[in-house]
Amino acid sequence: MNLYIRVQNGQTIGNPAFEDNLIEAFPDGIPSNWEPFIRVEQPVPDVYQILESDTPTYAKVNDVWTDVWSLREMTAEEKSTKQQAVIDDLNSKEYASNWSAWTFDEAICAMTPPIPYPNATDGKVYRWCGAENNWKELPIMPTEGEYKFDFFAWVWVAK
Repeated sequence: MNLYIRVQNGQTIGNPAFEDNLIEAFPDGIPSNWEPFIRVEQPVPDVYQILESDTPTYAKVNDVWTDVWSLREMTAEEKSTKQQAVIDDLNSKEYASNWSAWTFDEAICAMTPPIPYPNATDGKVYRWCGAENNWKELPIMPTEGEYKFDFFAWVWVAK
């Protein structure tokens, strides 16, 4: 579906409208102050970028009005704060020592295991076992009651 936006004195007015709606509203033809518009999806910021707003601005690019999204790189302070939050999150876990072999990967801003997760096609679920420094099959959780997993005993325990 084609979109158009109303323009006055080089500035957009309101939001884009569907061409079909404009044809219905203006049976003699779409007025010249309604110009073509191309919708641009909101970008997904990279790990160290910030989307400045959840709403785009409108700008004319290559003679067509379009959504313009503003992304910016994080400042050194923002980047450091984000990295520290990832490290603090892991360290605040009840069984934090289970993941003591994991290291921080700055490129993806995440803690990573020394051995990648198994590419298992066996339908089993694996969790990191710090005692063995490896991935280990997770025992099946009991279906009755509420449980949490004890990474040191490697069993489900009642809450």
